[in-house]
Amino acid sequence: MNNFLKSKLSRRYLLLILFCAMTMNGTFSDAAPPVPLSQFDLEERPERMVRLFWQDRETAELNWADVVRGKEWELAPAEIYEFPKLDSERQNLVQMEILDHKLLVGVRDDDNGNHQSGWVAIDTGVVGHSHGDHYDWHFEHPPEVIHSQLDVDQGNPAHLYTYDGNFYLANDSMNGFTQISPMQLSKNPRKAGEFFSGGGNHITMAAVKNRVCYSTWIDGGGPNAGRVDVVNLKRGAKKQIAYTFSLPTGVIHGATANSGRVFFAPADGICWVDADLSFRKNAETVKINHLELGKDPETEKPLRTGAFTNYRNTVLFNTGSGESAALCLLDAKAKFPEVQKVSIEIADGLTLTTPDVVFTAAGKRYAFLFQDRKAGEGEEFLTVVDLDPNGDRELDDAEVCKTITVGSSAVQGHYGHHAIAFDSDRKYAFVTNPGDGSIWVLSLIELEVLAKLEVGGKPDHLLAIGARNRH
Repeated sequence: MNNFLKSKLSRRYLLLILFCAMTMNGTFSDAAPPVPLSQFDLEERPERMVRLFWQDRETAELNWADVVRGKEWELAPAEIYEFPKLDSERQNLVQMEILDHKLLVGVRDDDNGNHQSGWVAIDTGVVGHSHGDHYDWHFEHPPEVIHSQLDVDQGNPAHLYTYDGNFYLANDSMNGFTQISPMQLSKNPRKAGEFFSGGGNHITMAAVKNRVCYSTWIDGGGPNAGRVDVVNLKRGAKKQIAYTFSLPTGVIHGATANSGRVFFAPADGICWVDADLSFRKNAETVKINHLELGKDPETEKPLRTGAFTNYRNTVLFNTGSGESAALCLLDAKAKFPEVQKVSIEIADGLTLTTPDVVFTAAGKRYAFLFQDRKAGEGEEFLTVVDLDPNGDRELDDAEVCKTITVGSSAVQGHYGHHAIAFDSDRKYAFVTNPGDGSIWVLSLIELEVLAKLEVGGKPDHLLAIGARNRH
């Protein structure tokens, strides 16, 4: 080997030894790596967490968005393809529910149903597949309208319920209701609904095992005060009232079914009856049970409620205002149900909303009630009640565990209240603030607000479906 080549190799070895030495003592510790970091995906990948549906009170539109989480929580509100254009001055979206990944929403007009009322069915585009201990959620496609039934023959719906796998939509001005099958919405949506006579004016309902429905009248006086119509839902039966009975007081504004019993919310307290699945009873033999809720200390009028929520065998509702405000619980299976009250401290001008209940992924049972402002100015709140602090699955020790300040409502009658919904894994809650045009994300584990998302308008009723995929 000639001297020139030896000299060149020696210099290379010397440079290599010098580089290694400087690297070990930190001289090059801040130098850029051979491959730029920009070529690596070090960002947290955005994950789709849930699909939300909410009503905008300003435009009478139903909006939707997939909530995604990366470095931050985000959503992009969108309209539903082919959703009917409503007249925001004359029509309102009312209650809505989801069954079998199908959403049904009622439409009400300002002319007793003579303008255009009815319902719209939507495929949410989200399907859950069971894997034993969990579901995998597939966001298969954007939501799309399955069928729209809007005309002058739908009776101006207000209330919508789900019982035993079916929708029940009130047809107020037709003195009846429509049972709508989610399965038939997929097969033949024009024939998915079946009309039954029963109830009147502003109907609330409770159906049991798709065999009997108790449909109410809201009248406070006259021949229909306190009236409840018992309707046979069995196939082959005449779609008419089997018999009628009357509660001690009228103005019935709520009904539900639980554990083979039917509960009503009249002007005074709570009434309940055993469900008559065989239609062996009549107006004279049905036994009406009455539970008092006490009296309002200011007005001396009997306390009442307006709507119910079910959690397993427990019926939950709110009552009162000011010092009499409370969450109430009833064990529907008890031989003699009694009212259990959890007092909730609220300020003047605030009113409690109907409770929403969730069994969280962490194994906690919570009831959520908003304190919405009906008068004056000031903060509004979300009250969280721990239904089972000691974890024994009995709810006799329920207590308020947290109060969270929320945005503003925009209450006008039945509309403009805060609403809450939960992802299908029950890890997150989503809260609407109609007065602020926002939807907030709440952790169901820490009970802390994680994000505040601007959506505009007046977000009202809210539903959620789906959850983060585990695979």
